[in-house]
Amino acid sequence: MKLFGKIRQTLINDGKLKRYLLYAIGEILLVMIGISLAFQVNNWNDNRIKKSSEIRYYENIRDQIADDGRLIHMQIGFNNKYMAQFRYANEILESNDRSRMDTLGLIVRNLTQYSDFDRQGNIYETMVNSGEVKLLRNHDIINGLRLLEEKYHYTNRMENIHYDAGMNHGIVALSPVLKFSNAKVQKPDQLYSYQFQNLVLSLLQIMEEKDKVYHEALRQIETVTELINQELVTN
Repeated sequence: MKLFGKIRQTLINDGKLKRYLLYAIGEILLVMIGISLAFQVNNWNDNRIKKSSEIRYYENIRDQIADDGRLIHMQIGFNNKYMAQFRYANEILESNDRSRMDTLGLIVRNLTQYSDFDRQGNIYETMVNSGEVKLLRNHDIINGLRLLEEKYHYTNRMENIHYDAGMNHGIVALSPVLKFSNAKVQKPDQLYSYQFQNLVLSLLQIMEEKDKVYHEALRQIETVTELINQELVTN
C-alpha cells in the first residue's frame, strides 16, 4: 500500500492528472477484485462446510433407518410366529376338534402376545422443527422420509390396536375358560364357541394388517436408502 501511495503522490506532483486517474481506476479495480475474491473464497468455504454437514446427515439417517429395518424384521418374525399359531387354532375351532383341546389351550394362552416396533423417533418432523431440513437439498430424500414416517405412524397405530384387543378382549375372553398357569381348558364349550372363534379371527386380521404395513415400511426404507446412496456417490 505504501508503494501505491508513493506512485500516486509522484503522479500528482508531476501534474500527470490523466495518468493519475487511470491509475486510480486501476487501483479501485484491484480492490474490488480483491474483495470479490475474498467473498468467493468465503462462499466456497461455507458451501464446503454445508456439503460436509449434509453428507454426515445423510449417513446418520441411513444408519438410523437401517437399525429400524433390522428391528422391523424382528417384529415380522415375532408376528408371523404367533399368526401361524392362531391360524392353527382357528382350524381347530372351525372343525370343533376336541381331541386337540390341549394344543388349543396352549395356543390361545398366547392371544395377548403382540409384536411392538413402537418407533417413537420422528426423523422428518425433527428435521422440519429444527430447521435442519434446509441442509438437505435432495427433495426426493426429504419426501421419502416423510412417507416413511407415515408408515411408522401407521405401524404404531396398528400395534396399539393389537395391544388393546389383546388386553381388553383377549384376557376377558380367556379368563373364564383357561387356567393360565398350565393352559388347561376349564370350559370347553365356551372355548369352542363362535364368539371365541370370532376373537381369534379378529386378532388374526389385525396381525395380517401389521405384517402388511411392516413390509411397506421395509420397502420405503430400501427406497430412501437407495436415494441416499446415490446422493453420496455423486458427492
